Amino acid sequence: MRIPIQISTDSADPIYHQIETQFRELILSGQLSTGTALPSIRALAQELGCSVITTRRVYQDLENEGLIRTRKGIGTFVSEVEGNERERFREEAVITAFREAVEIGVRMGCSPQVLRELFESVLGETRNQEGE
Repeated sequence: MRIPIQISTDSADPIYHQIETQFRELILSGQLSTGTALPSIRALAQELGCSVITTRRVYQDLENEGLIRTRKGIGTFVSEVEGNERERFREEAVITAFREAVEIGVRMGCSPQVLRELFESVLGETRNQEGE
């Protein structure tokens, strides 16, 4: 199974953090469902072009969070995530994105009214695209 994770060498974030963040998003958004078998640490490292140490750290962190589980001799699988955990993650992700967008707008000199108008415009565009 190919895991849709992209590593950017231009990013200020360490590679393990990029991988871990994307895995967390895939699991909590439901794109990787409960019971999905994940590649071995070595296979993932080879697929992503990074070290085994990096992928081992990612798997250990995600396992400590309870998002994945490893069964010795069998493999690593996505754990069951409760609905309220998924909802909390979804809300946190959206709030973080809004906060970043507002901070950029403020730095660019946008008033609260302009920011509201831009938000409404983007929301309208998104709704129109979904209706196509």
